[in-house]
Amino acid sequence: MIIAIDGPTASGKGTIARALAAHFGLPVLDTGLLYRAVGYQTQLNHGDPDRVTDALAACDFPDSLLDDPALRFESTGSLASRVSVHPQVRAALFQRQVDFANQPGGAVLDGRDIGTVIAPHADAKLFVTASAEERARRRHAEMLGRGVEIGFDAVLADVLARDARDTGRADAPLLRAPDAMLLDNSDLDRDAAIAAAIAFVEGKVGRRG
Repeated sequence: MIIAIDGPTASGKGTIARALAAHFGLPVLDTGLLYRAVGYQTQLNHGDPDRVTDALAACDFPDSLLDDPALRFESTGSLASRVSVHPQVRAALFQRQVDFANQPGGAVLDGRDIGTVIAPHADAKLFVTASAEERARRRHAEMLGRGVEIGFDAVLADVLARDARDTGRADAPLLRAPDAMLLDNSDLDRDAAIAAAIAFVEGKVGRRG
C-alpha cells in the first residue's frame, strides 16, 4: 500500500505521515528532507541556491547528511524551497523517491508532489493544509520553543514566500491531486487530524479490497 501526502509548509503533513506509517506498519520518507539536504549542501559548498549549477552540484550529498540536525533549521527550510524550484534538481532526486514508494509492501511519502508526480498510482492520497496564519502561528511557537527569537510577521512572510515558490514553480508545483482527500486542519488538534487521516486511508483500502 502506497500513501501519498502533500501539502504546504508547516501544514502538519509530516506528523500525519509518521502516524500513518506507524498505524499501518509502513516505512516513511519525508521527501522534503532530501531537498533540505540539497539546500544545506549548497550552503556548505558556498554556492547560491538560486543558481541551478550550484544546486545541482549539491545533489551529490552524502547520505550521512540526512541525519544532520541542521536540516531541521528554519533557514534550511527556506534553502530547500529555493533549490526545489530547479527542474534539474527535482529530476536528480526523482528516482530515489520513486524507488522508495515502489518498494515491496508499500510506503508512506510526504512532500509537495507525491500524489501528482512521484506516486500518482498511490492507493491513498491526502492533501494536508491549514490557513497561512495558522501555519505561521504553529511555526512561530515551535521556533520560540527552541529559543529562536523571531517575530510572528517574519514567520508569516516566510510561509507566504514559500507557498508562492512551491505553487508557482513551472516544474511539479504544489497541487492537490484530483483524487486526494483535502484535510484542512486549521481548526483540528493533532489527534483529530490523525484520526481523520487514518479513517480516510482505511476507507480507501476497504473500497479497493
